[in-house]
Amino acid sequence: MTETPDDATTPHVDGTVATPPTFGQTPEASPTAGEPQSSVPGFVVGSEGDIEAPQSATQATVADVAIPAAPSAQVAPTWVYPTWSPDEPAVTAEAPQAKRGSSTKAAVLAGVLAGVIAGVGSAAIITGYSANSNTIALPSASGDTSPRADGSIADIAKRVLPTVVSIDVRSMSGAGTGSGFVIKSTATDSYILTNNHVAVGAGAGADIKVVFQDESEATASVVGTDDSYDLAVLKVAKGNLPVAVLGNSDDVVVGDTSIAIGSPLGLSGTVTSGIISALNRPVTAGEQSASFINAIQTDAAINPGNSGGPLVNGQGQVVGVNSAIATTGSSMGGQSGSIGLGFAIPINKARAVAEELINTGKSEHPVIGVALDMNYTDGGARVSDVTAGGPAEKAGVKVGDIITKLDGHRIADGTELVVRIRANSVGDTVTLTRKDGTTIKVVLGSSAAK
Repeated sequence: MTETPDDATTPHVDGTVATPPTFGQTPEASPTAGEPQSSVPGFVVGSEGDIEAPQSATQATVADVAIPAAPSAQVAPTWVYPTWSPDEPAVTAEAPQAKRGSSTKAAVLAGVLAGVIAGVGSAAIITGYSANSNTIALPSASGDTSPRADGSIADIAKRVLPTVVSIDVRSMSGAGTGSGFVIKSTATDSYILTNNHVAVGAGAGADIKVVFQDESEATASVVGTDDSYDLAVLKVAKGNLPVAVLGNSDDVVVGDTSIAIGSPLGLSGTVTSGIISALNRPVTAGEQSASFINAIQTDAAINPGNSGGPLVNGQGQVVGVNSAIATTGSSMGGQSGSIGLGFAIPINKARAVAEELINTGKSEHPVIGVALDMNYTDGGARVSDVTAGGPAEKAGVKVGDIITKLDGHRIADGTELVVRIRANSVGDTVTLTRKDGTTIKVVLGSSAAK
């Protein structure tokens, strides 16, 4: 991907991108859906993202790639990147420390004796048992008392968990944990899909350790990253691993079962469930640069550390890569937990990017060759600059044009235009509708990710 300029009125070097947002504290309340915003929302990012800084007031952004999905005119709320730093407090579930030895035995014995005495007393009153009895047996069910049908969440978790990994990233400048899942395995090597912000969250030269469900470990190397889609592929020298089954995110509908698996707060192998709450949510996320995602929304609990883990359907197939959550406040030293608004990158787009990264080490995105004024709030996306010789200029797009629809889908703002364009592929033809009602057909060009 190409770099974005620092000034909202200055186009990117290829004329396709302008500045991504600066990430800052989550606002006290979530923005109202559809309410105009003057800039792309900020993020609270975990270490590998626990950095907090004020949000930029003026930005311009790339009209790049996205994931195919149904129409949406939602304005992106504020997102939190669910990574977790092991230096943060994790779970505050404390138990008293007991020293192994006579004191422990005494405590256990006291509990047993108290139970025996209470039980004997009750038995004596109800059944007339003798207080001299020193053995009590309580009834228990026999056989399989909790049968699990094929396709139950327990059954799906049993099948998918062996493909899910925890990822620990450490460097001199920071540390963080996230999740991932195995997408390809040979006799000697395996490839793991995760989020870009997990893989590079601790900075350049970080050590990446992958921990499998059997608690074995392996050192990972980065095959390639795509910050535009917030995706990365890792490679480990460990073969014949179980591989996740990738589904078809185009078949996902609202109300479908959704299961999130990962390592929230470093607690590996955690499984949560819910439903698909919505589709085509324009989500902006990222650290050094913004990722624009046409996301799947779920109410399955996603928390810091879940990033990069799979979102699974009722067939045990991966339909998304968990990437971000919306939040209304902060806790745990600057990061917020789940409020039932989690977002995943559709697996169809993630699969395509992963294949490119594995095959070539990089990926490309469709662009129209314009920069957008992200301060414009009167509906639609206003063009602030047009790349000379780019697809938009060839089609007749002018500076000052306000794009209100793309292929018939209403465009609320610049963020949504970027997301809609990224839902297509290089070489696709899209129809732009301007505010004056005129339409232009544009053949999407290509911009390679870094």
